[in-house]
Amino acid sequence: MKDRAQVVIIGGGIVGCSTAYHLTKMGLTDVVMVEKGELTSGSTWHAAGLVGQLRSERNITRMLQYSVSLYENLEKETGQATGWKKTGCLHLASTKARLYELKKGATTAKSFGLDMHMITPKEAYDLCPILSLDGIIGAAFMPTDGQADPSGITYALATGARNRGAVIYRNTLVIGFESKKNRVTAVKTDKGDIACEIVVNCTGMWGYQVGKLLGVNTPVVPFQHQFAVTNPIDGLPPNLPTIRDKDNLIYYKEEVGGLVMGGYERNGIPWAVDGVPNDFSANLLNSDFDHFLQLAEPATKRTPCLETAGIRKLVNGPEAFTPDGDAIMGPAPELENVFVAVGFNAFGIAAGGGAGRMMAEWIVEGEPSLDIWPLDIRRFGPHHHSRAYNVTRTKELYGKHYTVHWPHEEHTSARGVRRSPLYFLLKEQGAVYGAKYGWERPNWFAPEGVAPEDVHTFETPNWFTHVGAEHRNARENVVLIDQSSFCKFEIAGPGALPFLNRLCTNQIDQPVGKVIYTQMCNERGTIECDLTVGRVARDTFYLVVGTAFGRRAAWWIHHHMPKDGSVSFRDVTSCYSVLNVIGPKSRALLQRLVSEDICNAAFPFGTLKPITVGFAPAMAFRVTYVGELGYELYIPVEFACHVYETIWENGRDFGIANAGYRAIASLHLEKGYADWGSELTPEYTPYDAGLGFCVALEKDDFIGKAALARIKAQGPRWTLCTFTIDAGTPLMLQGSAPILHDGHVVSVTTSTGYGHTIGKNICYGYLPAKMADVLEGYEIESYKERYPAKREPRRALYDPQRKKILI
Repeated sequence: MKDRAQVVIIGGGIVGCSTAYHLTKMGLTDVVMVEKGELTSGSTWHAAGLVGQLRSERNITRMLQYSVSLYENLEKETGQATGWKKTGCLHLASTKARLYELKKGATTAKSFGLDMHMITPKEAYDLCPILSLDGIIGAAFMPTDGQADPSGITYALATGARNRGAVIYRNTLVIGFESKKNRVTAVKTDKGDIACEIVVNCTGMWGYQVGKLLGVNTPVVPFQHQFAVTNPIDGLPPNLPTIRDKDNLIYYKEEVGGLVMGGYERNGIPWAVDGVPNDFSANLLNSDFDHFLQLAEPATKRTPCLETAGIRKLVNGPEAFTPDGDAIMGPAPELENVFVAVGFNAFGIAAGGGAGRMMAEWIVEGEPSLDIWPLDIRRFGPHHHSRAYNVTRTKELYGKHYTVHWPHEEHTSARGVRRSPLYFLLKEQGAVYGAKYGWERPNWFAPEGVAPEDVHTFETPNWFTHVGAEHRNARENVVLIDQSSFCKFEIAGPGALPFLNRLCTNQIDQPVGKVIYTQMCNERGTIECDLTVGRVARDTFYLVVGTAFGRRAAWWIHHHMPKDGSVSFRDVTSCYSVLNVIGPKSRALLQRLVSEDICNAAFPFGTLKPITVGFAPAMAFRVTYVGELGYELYIPVEFACHVYETIWENGRDFGIANAGYRAIASLHLEKGYADWGSELTPEYTPYDAGLGFCVALEKDDFIGKAALARIKAQGPRWTLCTFTIDAGTPLMLQGSAPILHDGHVVSVTTSTGYGHTIGKNICYGYLPAKMADVLEGYEIESYKERYPAKREPRRALYDPQRKKILI
């Protein structure tokens, strides 16, 4: 056995083999794969093998599209049979909500150049004459989806990797690791050690326990998953499409003249949550016919041929699922040279080809060619270290695998993990909470007599009017918004200023008391994060990042910190509550409560000031994300309730009210402000996003400076634009809605919402730079309906001169 390799991949399933295949294809051939059993012997070998492409996230769909393009040619390349068949996939709808979801999918598919046709129940029957049409009100068909032999695909990928120099060791168990200075230096196996530069954890449902060996939190939870395989069925038509009848929670595919039928029941069963036995290789669990009955009964009604078809076997093969239903990929934040690719939530065969390519690009080039943030391991927070949390939330997500995915849907399990000190105060005032990064955050406030709950719908939601009232109060009076979930960091030390100036695009060398909005970019000049930096002392800086992106931002900061000890980093998120006092009457209200002078001259926009509110200390940042005069108050947590109560009691004659995050979403759209994860991603530069004012090219070298200077000189590739739709009544538009010009798709929306001040729907979207001056001829399509859209000449629709925030 080799005693060293540049990359060691642990796990010989489809994702591990695909990673090896793509690494060697990119020229990195010193690759060793270690598998404790035979290739595919984890969950790959018993997977159903359905290959669908469309997902709610655009770049995940792109990743799956690549899988299909790879599978179409893999057998020819390697000589290994893959069982790939482009059968198409038939999606059925028995409810109005499901029909909305299919229309959304068909609309989104158009933006990728994918064909997804809305068809009638009769047309569905013609494609698949084994169906009973009872209850079906509509359907959709995607002709480029298909099915594959999971083992065949995996062996073909392994063959391709071997042909280019990769070495695969089977029946070799990883038993530990050697580490030095936050890097793994060797993988220890039962047959010897392998020194290495990079380790990749591709161990599927063993991901959690291998992660524990590494010291990397990997919140994978195995669940039992069953499907039935029938005997050959007389008269079964050839070339049946795969079928997804999600209203009945079931799927089908043809196999050797019979059917495979499985599904995702609401009451899934976790298995081996504390660790999968290492000798569970090419094994199955005992069949549970009683549990499977809840899927079998609706299946026999939908496809009556099952009533007489003999069941050859009921396969119970565990698979790896995650607390948010998305795979776990990317660089482990705990170690410098470890990558993870596990937890594919039963779409590992569909994702395998693309996932391997993304991992290889991450390893070789430092980042994948697609921004796949929804899959990034750095999205997980401290609460994901709780095994109880992960099992509880994953159980809910498994049960929702095939349920309707409602707009603005909040999950109900494992709630109340992280709470602001104001949680109960606001709950008494009607707060309807959502969860983000474990935090309970007020989405909106139900007035007296209104049920404090979301009612799921694809149409106008029950909270729409109440959010509109919060929006108007922020524009006309003053509101309080609890934003304690902000991630907050302190960077200090004699090297703090040069370090931050190298990391950030904007000029951080500003006087003490200045607040700077900036981005951090990579060497390509695209955006890794956006944040606010407050200089609180000569060598001390306070950084504020969005709730869900703190781990990613912290990783980026740590990844670039000097090794000489001149800079310290401290996460102070839990030390401070944040109360946003916002609206045209905010200054008058606060001045009533503080002794410090907060007039515009004494406390201008973009500065910070220590103040005392009532009896409590606070640090006030004069900034805004909603386009009104306002102050973010950073308050030691033990004082938060006192500050809130003091402001509330003194604000009654100012028309004070609470507001939530859905009001923020509406307010910021009117003001033209971009959102991290929507408009601001590693796919775009500050110049694309209209944030060139945040790029200080005149300062000394910083990360991305050369690329940004070139982009400024040549002009950006994209232009972030604002569109409005005046349909007479508010529209509930889908996300990633295609933007059409003269009938052709030219882009998709990045954010959509309703502006309660301007009385119109608002959409953001990037257009190619060559269309920057094209103002007419646009439409936006949502749920298969097209709406004329006005390309606005300005990003900001409200107060474009910024008079309200600078007064």
